[in-house]
Amino acid sequence: MAQEGGRLRHVEEAMGTVFSFDIRGVRDEDAVRAGLRAAVASLHRVDEIFSPFRADSQITRLGRGELTLSACASEVREVLELCAEAERESEGWFTTRYAGGLDPTGLVKGWAVERAARMLVPAGASAVCLNGGGDIQLIGGPWRVGITDPLHPGRLAAVIESEGGLGVATSGPAERGCHVLDPRTGRPPVHGPASLTVICPGGLTVADSRATAAYAMGRRARKWLEELPDTEGFGVTADGRQWMTSGFGRYTDSVAEVNA
Repeated sequence: MAQEGGRLRHVEEAMGTVFSFDIRGVRDEDAVRAGLRAAVASLHRVDEIFSPFRADSQITRLGRGELTLSACASEVREVLELCAEAERESEGWFTTRYAGGLDPTGLVKGWAVERAARMLVPAGASAVCLNGGGDIQLIGGPWRVGITDPLHPGRLAAVIESEGGLGVATSGPAERGCHVLDPRTGRPPVHGPASLTVICPGGLTVADSRATAAYAMGRRARKWLEELPDTEGFGVTADGRQWMTSGFGRYTDSVAEVNA
């Protein structure tokens, strides 16, 4: 954990990825450190409860029929209700069911990151950036965060600016291969983009589920995102072309300036 002039930084491994905390406006260091410890503990708890790769996780046992929903932690009902809403909103492009299993990972990481970041505000932080494997919750500001160019490692496709807070979620195969599937075929989308980023002022939980659904949609994604309230999208196609929804530009610098 590093500190510099009212600012704390911390990196934590959990849920099979890396979480980077950048906390600014620290007025009471002890209180914020306590909030940070609680936020980190919450990420590990989410892994214990929701990991589909752990045979003993509650979500795995629930999917196998070894637990009832009422016997699970309260977080399981909360997440599954959010997933059900995402499935309704996307008309099935978001789903927790693949090959008969139960897997809410298309939403749960974003939910976990948003929840952990928001725990730091009552602890006394005025601005928080929590990046969990490329999914980012911003609180307060100002913040500038980059969207990686999936076809040119080390370069940025765009930079997002935020003054009051945003959820920024990116789906694509660049980091971990194609882990988002078309729920109609059970295979990677035929026309899936190289990456697709969704930003929502409402927070990362919604942005993450919408990015998952939009990536699965392939070419349908841009039209669907345009129709959603308080949502903007940015895509990089497999051949390097870029597109953005009509309101995305108000959040970002030009690409030319980013890589100058």
